[in-house]
Amino acid sequence: MSKLTTLTAAYRWSVASRVAAAALGGYALASAATVLLALLWPAPKAQGVLWATMLSFAVYTAAVIGVFCARSATRAWGWMVLGTAVCAGLAWLLMAGGGA
Repeated sequence: MSKLTTLTAAYRWSVASRVAAAALGGYALASAATVLLALLWPAPKAQGVLWATMLSFAVYTAAVIGVFCARSATRAWGWMVLGTAVCAGLAWLLMAGGGA
């Protein structure tokens, strides 16, 4: 038997879960980080949004690399959810909704 036919279903689901975490979780993390960075950038709003958007590509790339470096798919999802929640929470606190 070849090596391809001996892969277990659990391994295949783990890889599929990591791909989903990289694509969906990475996008959510990059989006939340973009909003947070745009709010924190010490420049006019238009420049802050522009720089935060450019930096979001680096955030997304780091998130994808981190997903495949994690020990398990569960841990990868956990880091994506935690990072997104922290960035979104801080952004919410910095906007008017957090101060009310």
